[in-house]
Amino acid sequence: QELLVASGGAVVQAGGSLTLSCAGSGRAFWGYAMGWFRQAPGKGREFVAAINWNGDWSSYAESVKGRFTLSKHNANNTWYLHMSRVNPEDTAVYYCNPSSDGARWRRSDYFGQGTQVTVSS
Repeated sequence: QELLVASGGAVVQAGGSLTLSCAGSGRAFWGYAMGWFRQAPGKGREFVAAINWNGDWSSYAESVKGRFTLSKHNANNTWYLHMSRVNPEDTAVYYCNPSSDGARWRRSDYFGQGTQVTVSS
């Protein structure tokens, strides 16, 4: 059983919006910072965005800056990736990447279960 599960992936038209969720099981990853990665077919996994536990620090890849935003719901132990103005290049499997350093996200070796986003043109 995965402790961290991304969900919300769907087929969406170019220019549309979508929100992905990343939920930790129970209190797993409580106090963690969270990053998002994606992997398109035939490509390596690439960084998308990250947010710290307090929500006062975040970072975005240039390719998504101004289109994607992050939020979190501490009580539900859930992180969100809000995607807008999506384009076909956003098509990928999206994964969460937890960081035990809650103040500032650092890439870890654990990637939870991913969710597929497909953008149709």
